[in-house]
Amino acid sequence: MSLSARLGIVFMKGLAHVPLPLLRGFGYVLGRILHSAAVPRRRVVDKNLAACFPDKSEAMRQRISRETFVYVAQSWLDRSWLWHAPREVVERRTKLVGAPADIDEVLNGTTPLILFAPHFYGLDAAATSLTMRTPRESTTIYTTQRNPMIDDWVRISRARFGNVKPLNRVDGIKPIVAALRKGGMLYLLPDMDFGRDQSVFVPFFGVPAATVPSLSRFSRLGRAKVLPVLSRVTREGYDIEVLPAWKDFPTDDAVADTALMNERLAGYIETMPSQYYWVHRRFKTRPEGAPSIY
Repeated sequence: MSLSARLGIVFMKGLAHVPLPLLRGFGYVLGRILHSAAVPRRRVVDKNLAACFPDKSEAMRQRISRETFVYVAQSWLDRSWLWHAPREVVERRTKLVGAPADIDEVLNGTTPLILFAPHFYGLDAAATSLTMRTPRESTTIYTTQRNPMIDDWVRISRARFGNVKPLNRVDGIKPIVAALRKGGMLYLLPDMDFGRDQSVFVPFFGVPAATVPSLSRFSRLGRAKVLPVLSRVTREGYDIEVLPAWKDFPTDDAVADTALMNERLAGYIETMPSQYYWVHRRFKTRPEGAPSIY
């Protein structure tokens, strides 16, 4: 296991020097192979798309399914240069998009801030792009990888630029809230299903989805603004779109806040449906008595 992990890391370091068009071409071929070969995961994608886009034709959903596997492969290979290429390469290939005032709020602000970063395939590019351009302390939450070598590689790579403090999920909420109240920034990916005990059921594309209410709770406890950050794969690298801060958020109702989060997320996904993380079993936890989607 350690040898294969070591070889994989060496392989990724080597890819960091491959020209981007060639790397993306490799990713395209790999993604098409994965779509054909990874049958169980393809079924998850197809079930997700059928549940969320019942009005789209089967042909359109199949096109999205094929494209999403290409983005899976391309974004994973892109971590080679995101995590190992020189700083100037990463800066050139990641572009911040949005109103100057909103971008300045992220990079130079001093008030507590949560970046709502949905699971688009470019989420690592967005995190790296922002932390390398700001002196602000940034906190991110991660889940420990099974292989210690891979865990160290991922954790160190995500913190290679800027003032980044990775926190494990098992560390609890206290260090996260403390960092926010000191004027820090939290890069948060809350569009996840962590099981019945840690989630609330709210609609996602009209389907009840177990969703962690952490965006509302961290925002309230940390007295923090929420700004969405959307990552988009482009031919030149990535566009990192910073949207305006949500107004009147959070409220005293975490369930209503989480429902609003999913509603707005659905609107973001509609703009680039192939780039969302459909390979995840988004509906794995079902309401009592509801049949499995998968």
